Amino acid sequence: MAVPKRKQSKSRTDKRFANYQATNPTLVECPHCHQLTPAHRVCAKCGYYDKKEVIPQDAKKD
Repeated sequence: MAVPKRKQSKSRTDKRFANYQATNPTLVECPHCHQLTPAHRVCAKCGYYDKKEVIPQDAKKD
């Protein structure tokens, strides 16, 4: 089992995470209603996914 011989300094540990940045989610345009939605998700406005209606409009209003 590998065990470090010396304690790693705080600055060395912090350097590992210096370039970590959160990114914005990828948004694509819905081909049916043209609203921006996350990729590979059902559109929240019209209920379509892959050119098919997944969530009927009357059921969505409940």
